[in-house]
Amino acid sequence: VIFACLAALALAKPQFQNPHHYEILKDVREDNGDGNFNYEFETENDIYSKVVGRPGSKGQSNIEGTFRFILPDGTRADVRFVADEQGYRAESPLIPTPHPLPAHAIEQIAFAQSQQGRAAAGRGRPF
Repeated sequence: VIFACLAALALAKPQFQNPHHYEILKDVREDNGDGNFNYEFETENDIYSKVVGRPGSKGQSNIEGTFRFILPDGTRADVRFVADEQGYRAESPLIPTPHPLPAHAIEQIAFAQSQQGRAAAGRGRPF
């Protein structure tokens, strides 16, 4: 019974898919203490990140950066981003973007908004 428990315990240990530890090629960190900072990090398996931060006008940090990594299918993911008083905005070929609306759909939206405005002003029925 004890042997069976030990065997079960040995088989239940976590099985890592890739136990390799990758070398860190670059690790630069600078913080001036006044809200300005930057760091850059890179590993031998093509993980990379570079970030620059500056104080923002509303007390926030304005940050610009880029990062990349390799997806399981071998595709390289590259992302550029900005985070500031207008929020977080990322750009990457891997981020889906919506198709533009056709002209008739834009006209319908404008018409519906004008009807809502008229109804709110009490100048007619919304439909």
